[in-house]
This record gives sequence, structure tokens and C-alpha cells, in this order.
Amino acid sequence: MGYQSVAEMLRIRVQKTPDLEAFSFPTSNGTWDSINWQQTWDRSELIAGGIRSLGVDDENRVAILCGTRVEWILVDLGNMLSAAATTTIYPSTTAEDSQYIIENSDSVLVFVENDEQAEKISSVRESLPNVMHLINIDGKGSDDGWIITLAELEEKGKSWLEENDINEIIDRITPDKLATLIYTSGTTGKPKGVELLHDCWIFTAEGLEDIDILTSEDKQFLWLPLSHSFGKVLEVIIIHLGIPTAVDGDVTKIIDNLAVVKPTFMGAAPRIFEKAYNKIVNGAKDAGGAKYKIFQFAVKTGREVSQLRQQGKKPAGLLALKFSIADKLVYSKIRARFGGRIRFFISGSAPLNREIAEFFDAAGLLILEGYGLTESSAASFVGVPDTNKFGTVGRPLKGTEVRIDPDTGEIQFKSRGVMRGYYKRPDVTAETLTDGWLNTGDKGEIDEMGRLKITDRIKNLIKTSGGKYVAPAQLEGAFKALCPLVSQILVHGNNRNFCTAIITLDEDGAKMWANQNELGSLSYAEISQHPKMRDEMKGYIDQLNKPLARYETIKEFAILEADFDVTTGELTPSMKVKRKVVETKHKDLLDKFYTDALASV
Repeated sequence: MGYQSVAEMLRIRVQKTPDLEAFSFPTSNGTWDSINWQQTWDRSELIAGGIRSLGVDDENRVAILCGTRVEWILVDLGNMLSAAATTTIYPSTTAEDSQYIIENSDSVLVFVENDEQAEKISSVRESLPNVMHLINIDGKGSDDGWIITLAELEEKGKSWLEENDINEIIDRITPDKLATLIYTSGTTGKPKGVELLHDCWIFTAEGLEDIDILTSEDKQFLWLPLSHSFGKVLEVIIIHLGIPTAVDGDVTKIIDNLAVVKPTFMGAAPRIFEKAYNKIVNGAKDAGGAKYKIFQFAVKTGREVSQLRQQGKKPAGLLALKFSIADKLVYSKIRARFGGRIRFFISGSAPLNREIAEFFDAAGLLILEGYGLTESSAASFVGVPDTNKFGTVGRPLKGTEVRIDPDTGEIQFKSRGVMRGYYKRPDVTAETLTDGWLNTGDKGEIDEMGRLKITDRIKNLIKTSGGKYVAPAQLEGAFKALCPLVSQILVHGNNRNFCTAIITLDEDGAKMWANQNELGSLSYAEISQHPKMRDEMKGYIDQLNKPLARYETIKEFAILEADFDVTTGELTPSMKVKRKVVETKHKDLLDKFYTDALASV
């Protein structure tokens, strides 16, 4: 296609299909509304005009502090039409960290979602002398004019457009101009600003088109944080291909929304599939009796069928008959809960456990894994239905070169999707980029069909004091597939003489388990510390340990009284555990595992 910018991509999309639906979104009265591509352009153009009217120049940074909603997309598109670059900030980011990102990025405007977010930024206003205005999407302005509403900005845009042509600005945006500045949510230290150019997003959009898994006949449900590169790439591909998209970032409503929206695909982090899996399994257990036996029959049969499919075969004879029964009684009902039209899910940001993938595959809900970093515009590898293999993240997108470091096993690749660098951090950029090759920090291997398998983060590999290497992510993923009561598990043991684990409970699963065990009156914290729960979890730990080498087994574990959370700093906004943060926070507990072991010798 040869786009010069994402702004040009949007302009061409509007010229091609102005009247087709672009986005749908929930309204305050519980219904869904929609806008077409022409309406998307009209709103984005007004926002772009408003941005320029405030004195914003080419490649100036404009921050968005907002949850996933259609206005996030409109503001982001407005930024790019105006030749500005979007600085993304998660809505859960603290005032202190928001201040750092806004200040470090040199952002001159900040869009905030509501009065609460406006107050958060106002509290650090004195430290942000370069911010000309906050633009409040849902809330009110301020008496001194520093905060203006989105409606007021659009009125300014209308006046600006009467004297200026936004197309003149779009025409001068070249592929090497900055489009997005995403701050990594690293586990330690201050986040780094990843510079992603217009060409990065053009490359990923065209690469995803090349693998031919999506068309304008599809429909997306988009809930992922748009401040994350995974969510952002899904925004770009729908512009390129003209895919209608329903947008709602309320995580608690994902399953309910799927039943209403009836999408054909959705992107998600593995934690969403784990939670759905746990809910289904716990619901079947709660039903008990014949219903649970039927469910167990369906799971066993479905796994056999999924494993056959992975070999390119189809079930026949008795297995085909059994699977037909399992599908009618169990799997068809699961598909209906997800809207009934899903062709596949796309999972990214962390490894997905194979058994969970096989469960959904048996239900006719294929999960394709993808892989990329914020530093590579998210999409660098994507599995496709015809050659999908569970445990791999597919082949590289067209134009991506890949190599595995022979000494460390580190995955390294280069493409137009790779960042320009870290903003104001040439030192760290030099460590991460070597002659254009991105050093991912992930360990992996490439199979005979060119598919990539991620084995672990190099820095996360545990080396026990006995010199044995343990891949904690593999153990953590296996445990999540075994135990429907778990929310998070962290395996610990680097430079220790054995492995231990910290576990948190899935709230819904824990409550259901408590009701089944006549403990329904207890709180989450009380359930987590109850001896019966300890015994229940010990049984799952024993199951995990059974096939493992002795040095890999979990010798001790503890269940925490509260789940990990983004607001407490233990999870990234994409729901990955911040390993070092958790280990530091619970250092005394972890140390006690080993001192107690020594005391018992």
C-alpha cells in the first residue's frame, strides 16, 4: 500500500468505505451506539484542529491518560492527523509516575478521562510547567482555563479548520516521524519511553494483512489497554483492513459483552483465558453429580481431539461419536457464552499454558499466540490457523529477520517495526539494539517450520545453589492449568537450594470452593489461610511435582491473603507479575522457607 503515515492510512480508509461501521461502544443507558468511518474522521479532524489551535507543532507529544474507550481512539487519531505524537499513560498510573512520564516525554497537552484523572494531574501541576492544558473527556473544565473539556477543544478545532486544511499537515508526515511514545512498565526503576514511528505501525498492519487471517468481514471486540502496544496494534490493523470494532475496556464485562457483540476475534492476555477457564471448571464442580461427570468426560474427550487436530488429523469412529456428544452437552454452550461467532482469539504479552489452549480448542475456540515487545510494535510473530502449533507463537511477520544467539539462546530480530530507540536514553538503546537487531531478553528456539517457541525470560531463569537451571514460567503455567483456584503463582529459588512458591487465589473460585466446603461466611483472606485450603493447594502442588525432576519441584509454598494487583505495583497493566517487586515485598516470607528448612535438619 505504501502509506506515508497512520494519518494517511485513516484518510484512505475513509475515502474507501465512509459509510461502513468503524466503532461501536456502550452508552450510559446500557445500549450500544456506533459510528462509521466518515464520522470517525469528522470527530478526529475536529480534535486535530483543536490540538493545532493550542499551538501544538509537528511531533510534539500529547499524552492520553484514559481507559479503553472509543474516545481514546478518536484522540489518538486526532493526535496523528495533527502530526503530534501520542504519549500513552495507563489510567492506574499514580500521580507521581504520571508526572514522570509527562515530564520526561516533554508532553505539552494531556487528555484525561474524567474529573478524577484531572485532579490527579492537577495535584502535580507545579512540576509540569510545559503542559499548556488538560483536556477533560468526560468531566468539567477549570475556572482558570487550564482544564478544558473535549467539547470545548472540538469547538476550537472547528474554528481552526475554517482557516486551515488538515490535509496539508497529513501530507508532510513522513514514515520516519514519531507516532507513539509508550513507556514500558518495567519491574524496577523508572519506565523507559519507547519511540515508535509511523512506519512501525504501517509495517505491523501490512504484515498482519500478509498472513491473511483477518478481513473486513470480521468483527473485533477490543477491551485491551490502548496504552499498551498490543492494544495499539489492534487499533491500527482495523483501520488498514476496515474491520468494525466494538470497544469497551471494562474487564468485568468481557464475557457479557461478547455475548452481545458477537465478534469473530478478540485479543487478550493469557490471564483472561485463565480466568475464563477457572470459572468454567469451578462452575462444573459446583454443579456436581452427573453434570460434573459429563464435564470431565467432555474435557478428556476434547483433549484427545485437540491433540489429533494438532497432528493434522480428524477424530473418527468411537472418538468422533464421543466428541459429538461432548460438543452438544458442553462445548456448544461455552461457544454461546463467547458470542457464538468466534473464529479465533489472539493471545499475547505472556505465555499461554498448552492445556488451557487445548481446552478452548476442543470447544471450537482456537487461541492463536503472538509475540512481540513494546520495542517491536507488539506484533512480530503470529500463529495462523493452518500451521498453528500450541506452545509456539507462529512465524515472523514478512520483513522480519530472526536469529537465536548461539551462546545464550536469546531471541534477536530486526524489522521496520523495531523502535527508533528509548527517548533520551542512548545508553540503554545501545544495550538493546545492536546494528538494528533487537535483543529481546527472551530465550527461545525455532522449529522445523520456522515457528518460534519462547522458553523463558533469560533474566528469569532460576539457577539453584546446586547449579541446576529451572524455568519458572513453565512451572507457573503448568500449575495454572492444574489448579482452578489459583489466580497467580510465583516460583522462587534463584541461588537457593530448592524451589518455593507464592500463590494467590482466584476470588470467584475461592468463594465457590468455600461454599462447597461449608466455609461460605469467610472472607477472601480467611479462606486463603484456612487449613482446608492449605490441604487443597498441597494436593495440586503434589500433582505439579509428580513428573518434575527433583530440583524443579516446589518444596514449600504460601498462600497470600490478597491477590496481586496493578494498583499495589505487583502486576503490570498487562497483568504480568512483576517478579522482582513481589520477591522484594515478600522477602521475609521467602527467607523463612529456607531458614525453617535449615532449622529442621
